[in-house]
Amino acid sequence: MTGFEVLERLTAIAPRFRDMPFVFLTALTDRDNELKGRQLGADDYVSKPIDFEVLATIINARLARVARMEVWPRAIELSEREIAALTWSARGKTSDEIATILGLSKRTVDFHMDNARTKLGVATRTQAVVKAVTGRLIEP
Repeated sequence: MTGFEVLERLTAIAPRFRDMPFVFLTALTDRDNELKGRQLGADDYVSKPIDFEVLATIINARLARVARMEVWPRAIELSEREIAALTWSARGKTSDEIATILGLSKRTVDFHMDNARTKLGVATRTQAVVKAVTGRLIEP
C-alpha cells in the first residue's frame, strides 16, 4: 500500500484520524506527488535522503500542535504565583520548599496550586503540572 492509500484509508475508516499528524517520508520528490500528499491532508512531505534533525523537528512541532489543541480548547490565564508554584512543583519541590523559595506560607502556596488546578480542570497537583508543561505554560 502506498502512503497515499494509507492516508486515504485511515481518514475514511475513522474520521478522528483527520487530526492525526501525518508526515510523508518518501523517495518521490516530484511536485505532483507532494501536492497530492498535501491535498490528502498530510502535514508535511519529507524527501530522502533524510536529515534526521529536520525530521525530528517536524515531528516535535506536529505533536506539540496536537497537544495544544487537545489540552487547550480555551485560553487559560494563570497568575504569576500560580505559574511559579507549578514550575517549582515540576522541579520536584514540596509546598513547604516552594513556600521558602517564594517567601510565602505553605497555605498560600497550596492556595495558588488549588487555583491553578481548578483553572486547568484537573483533579491533582501532578495532573496540573503535566498539563501546564504539555501546554507550555511552564518550563520544568
